[in-house]
Amino acid sequence: MTLGAIGFYFTDSTIWPLIHTIPLWKMLLVMLIGYTILPVPLSMDIRGWQEMHPLNSVGWSLFFEYIANILYAIGIRKFSKTALSILVLIAAIALAHLAITSPNGDVSGGWTLNAEQVRVGITRTMYPFFAGLLLSRIAKPTRIKHAFLWCSLLVALVLYMPRIGGAENVWMNGIYESVCIIIVFPLIVYLGASGVIHTQSERRICKFLGDISYPLYLVHYPLVYFYVAWISNHKGVTIMDAWPYALLILVGSIILAYASLKWYDEPVRRWLRKNWDKMIMIKIKVYLRG
Repeated sequence: MTLGAIGFYFTDSTIWPLIHTIPLWKMLLVMLIGYTILPVPLSMDIRGWQEMHPLNSVGWSLFFEYIANILYAIGIRKFSKTALSILVLIAAIALAHLAITSPNGDVSGGWTLNAEQVRVGITRTMYPFFAGLLLSRIAKPTRIKHAFLWCSLLVALVLYMPRIGGAENVWMNGIYESVCIIIVFPLIVYLGASGVIHTQSERRICKFLGDISYPLYLVHYPLVYFYVAWISNHKGVTIMDAWPYALLILVGSIILAYASLKWYDEPVRRWLRKNWDKMIMIKIKVYLRG
């Protein structure tokens, strides 16, 4: 959210022509609310994309993940495997229904604070979250040779596949996306968990990729705003014109993610663990004395 606030006024462009009219106090208020991951209403959409987190759009998914975590904490963690399986099945049916019946034949959406988009966000979150929980309970990873290669091929196949069906048959793409999310993605997770790391170089590479995966997700979008603004200000941009800037965004996002990990995330986590333990011990001592 801070990164989004720093770059906000620099993304004033033809696609977001009103950014320069937003008062500083309002932008800072949106940033402070963003720190809590609570969504802002459309009346506080300072960018114009109808985002519940206008300074860093990825906050929308974190908001719904918080909801899933709360549901897990207050009761779902106690579900039996059977009850959890039923919940996951219902979530899968709801996700497939959303994808197949949506106007575009996909699961896109969820980042706007209104009834329709909140439904999309919850539906997109429930199956992956609780399917992952179920997978961790029932699946026993084995040892699969070349798991990294198979995972890579599956990811490439899924992501490079063009939309299926034309404008008259968007439901076909909905079926495709449903199969990917409900079947293929859990399979990729299982294959990855069953992989074997053979050398220290492989271990270092995997650790690096794992360490930056979440920071990369969190910090990349403020940079994407710059790219979108540049594209909108330069009409008729070709792939040859754009690829150096796209590469810069990619490399810059990775560097920024690693810097955020090492200079912010890990130090703050260490401090919290250290001081949280102290606070717990103080409370226990006070309780025992009292």
